[in-house]
Order: sequence, then structure tokens, then C-alpha cells
Amino acid sequence: MQEIDEDTIMEFPCQFPIKAMGKVEENFDILVVSIVRNHVSDISENAVKSRLSKEGKFVSITVTVEAESKQQLDNIYRELTAHEKVLWAL
Repeated sequence: MQEIDEDTIMEFPCQFPIKAMGKVEENFDILVVSIVRNHVSDISENAVKSRLSKEGKFVSITVTVEAESKQQLDNIYRELTAHEKVLWAL
């Protein structure tokens, strides 16, 4: 059964893309996935996508997860934005 969060007007569970951006560094994608994995147990192989910036200095990592609640998403964003290597999280 889906739960509707009145604060966000979202129905849970739902597929939700989480994007984190940082400088191009070795294993940045692994860092982002490991942070998301602290809050989501099942991340499929094809759920992770990366994209370089035009100049190649920055990279965005998008992880699409099965979100269970707004609280879960808030916790993911809190941990991502607290990490020094993550410049932005959307």
C-alpha cells in the first residue's frame, strides 16, 4: 500500500533520483553510492549514472532509489551534503 506524505504530496514507495555533484576524483561515485546505501538497502547496478561537466572538472552522480519516506530522503540528503567532497545534492 502506498503512503501519501501530505508535506510533499508524494506517494511512497516511489522511484526517486538523488543527484550529488563534486569535483572529478577517483571513487567519487563509490562515495556517493555508499552514502545512499546507508539509507537504502537495495540499489540495482543500473540505478547509478554519472555525467561529467562540460569542462570535465565536475561530475554528477545520480542514484535512483526506491524511496520509502520523506524522512528517508531527508536523511540521505543530510548525509550527502555533510560530506566535504559533495558540493551539491539535488
